[in-house]
Amino acid sequence: LGRGIIVTLEAVRFKFQVQVGEIRSLPGLIDNNKGRYAVVIFEDLYMYLNLQGQNRANLDQYCRDFNVGILYLFYFYSKAKIVIAKMVGSFPLRFMSSVRLKDYEINATSPLLRITRPGSVVSTSIVPVPSPNDWTIFLPYHHTYTAVTLASRLKPPKLRKTKRRSNHLNSACGLEKLIPVLLDQGLYDGIQRVFFGNNLKFWLQKVLFLDALSYLSYGRLSLPLERYFQIDIDDIFVGVAESRLLVNDVQALLNFQTELRKNVPGFTYQLGFSGKFIYSGTNLESEGDRMLLKLADNFSWFPHMWSHMQAHWFSNASKLCEYMDINRQFALRHSLNTSSNYAVAPHHAGVYPVHQQLYHCWRKVWNITSTSSEEYPNLRPDHRRKGFIYRNIMVIPRQTCSLFTHTMVLDMYPGGKEVLLESIDGGSLFQSFLYNQVNVFMTHQSNYGNDRLGLFTFDRAMKFLYKWTNLRLVYEPPEVLGKRYFNLYPEEVEPVWSNPCLNRRHLEIWSEEKNCSSFPKFVVVGPQKTGTTALYWFLNMHPHVKSNLPSPTTFEEVQFFSGPNYFKGIDWYMSFFPTPENNTVLFEKSATYFDQKVVPKRLKTLLPSKHIVVILIDPALRAYSWYQHMRSHHDAFALKYSFYETITAHRGVDPDGLISLQRRCLDPGFYANHLENWLDFIQPQFIIIVDGDMLKTDPAAAMFQLQKSLGFTEIYQYNKILKFDERKGFFCQVQPKGKSKCLGQSKGRKYPEMEDESWKYLTKYYEEANLKLFKLLERLKKPIPEWLKKKSK
Repeated sequence: LGRGIIVTLEAVRFKFQVQVGEIRSLPGLIDNNKGRYAVVIFEDLYMYLNLQGQNRANLDQYCRDFNVGILYLFYFYSKAKIVIAKMVGSFPLRFMSSVRLKDYEINATSPLLRITRPGSVVSTSIVPVPSPNDWTIFLPYHHTYTAVTLASRLKPPKLRKTKRRSNHLNSACGLEKLIPVLLDQGLYDGIQRVFFGNNLKFWLQKVLFLDALSYLSYGRLSLPLERYFQIDIDDIFVGVAESRLLVNDVQALLNFQTELRKNVPGFTYQLGFSGKFIYSGTNLESEGDRMLLKLADNFSWFPHMWSHMQAHWFSNASKLCEYMDINRQFALRHSLNTSSNYAVAPHHAGVYPVHQQLYHCWRKVWNITSTSSEEYPNLRPDHRRKGFIYRNIMVIPRQTCSLFTHTMVLDMYPGGKEVLLESIDGGSLFQSFLYNQVNVFMTHQSNYGNDRLGLFTFDRAMKFLYKWTNLRLVYEPPEVLGKRYFNLYPEEVEPVWSNPCLNRRHLEIWSEEKNCSSFPKFVVVGPQKTGTTALYWFLNMHPHVKSNLPSPTTFEEVQFFSGPNYFKGIDWYMSFFPTPENNTVLFEKSATYFDQKVVPKRLKTLLPSKHIVVILIDPALRAYSWYQHMRSHHDAFALKYSFYETITAHRGVDPDGLISLQRRCLDPGFYANHLENWLDFIQPQFIIIVDGDMLKTDPAAAMFQLQKSLGFTEIYQYNKILKFDERKGFFCQVQPKGKSKCLGQSKGRKYPEMEDESWKYLTKYYEEANLKLFKLLERLKKPIPEWLKKKSK
């Protein structure tokens, strides 16, 4: 039951929280005097009824105070054929389980209806319940209850009569219509509720589920009724003989477009072409090609590739652009309208994973502004497909409609025509319209010849949609549709790069010249001013460890996951790492990562199961070191204000520049908060804690522990190559002839000790944060730095 709820909520992009198992305590319901949840859903009614007294009382009061409704699914399965009327807790309501239903219909007077359109009946033959005995019906005896749906009994049940229940049972048996979905309007106890007498596998339950969320949340969880859509016809002029369009097929396509415009103004098919294959079918199919060209102005055209080649086969951008231009010249010769600035890559190759040459040539040759793909972030599950923008080209998710290049004849449909009909009549195609506010559907030229399944499918789908819902279909050109998509989902503008080698389909459409072995095996994430550069230097002394190559702007740090470099893509990131030898371990160091909220998700997605290394020193010392760092870089506010003035500055009173300096001094020192952010994405065993004091005073011991934690099979003996330099004041590398090689002048910089008033202030300031860090590391069974042990005594 719960899985169906989660899939639906994910599909409509509603934010939610899941609590699994026995509910011993409720999650926090109120935040800053505002309710955190608009609806509470129980996958089983008994989970609510069995709540411990205070939990249930608190939840009920929360629902009354914040106008929050409760939705219950009731899946009471019994192998027994006997139907018994039972009380629903203390509610004036009974239920009967193991009931067989037919003639399922919507109560037209129900106030819950929004998307759902009443007036039709689902006959027995298309009620797909897992078992004929799975339905529960409700017997209300209070005016707060009103039926949402009605149904008839398929087969009279055998009843167990008792003196107490015989009246209820007999009255239920006499009902012509039973109630599988029930609305409680809140007149009994001040809480509105909806009871579902089954799970969400029956397609009409999914529509009612969305209406219930809208009703119970007082409109806070509602989707608009408009559904924006586009239908692409890929592979025009492509295909073997006997699979292509004839003259009558082309005319039928235009006729259907004309008919569709009566309900969807402006609707225009998008035709994707590969010009090389024109006139390569039978003589009759070549006439069909000529008819397409004759009627070309009636459609909108978009490019594939000249001969349907895949973009990732081209490593040279100039050659790819030249190849694209051949198709463009074909479009010019035949006056094809490509003004939509839309394109689709064959097999979606190069769109995701990103092939930079494709985006470059799309802009240069075609001035492309939008495309669509089914591969981001993954093909399956399809309800999780997302969009992103890369190099000013909008990539929006593409949906299938159960039609593929080989599906041309209805009676030969894989699995039988019933499979296609089920997809249309409440199945996956219907649910794409139901859940997605924007749809780009993929079809193929071959779907519009032979049995013309493309026309059949969408004609039937739209009639079904209008019959059962109040949804309104709207057409917009591709670029306008792309802008609408990202206005609806602005959080998707920024891509999240994943590892192509962990997805077979992605690997197939990724250049063979690229190699995932170039990704680092672990990342030193900071925080800044804790000794990360020294650690970077020590690690590079190891004969089998190599760091990222230096950046011309950020030196030894790539700073990929934490800033604008991220949007340059993984090709840019991989260029910083040499191709490793068999026993070489690559790593990256960017101290900016630790306290940036966006980094853990990005890093986890691209580098799953890779270690991160965190160095911890006293946060007061880190803050002071950052202040001195900024003074050395001639920061105006660090030069003008003392350290104490900086850390005690007040927002709204002191200059914004000083407050900004203060936050960069202080905020990274809340180590536990930042670690918790990492723990939302990284499992504890992949987080390695390094004692920054030990790294400074006994680096050989610290490096020994780090190598063990990283699972190195060959432990390098740092005590043989590190020697304390009295003049520098820190450890340096011993060279073959006895000389020392030390870090540059900017490292180990000496500056005055921190004033006592600043020490006292910061000791108090970080007291609670340090205690939280101690408890967190203790719970995670991580080594606790000596400085933290002393502060926690």
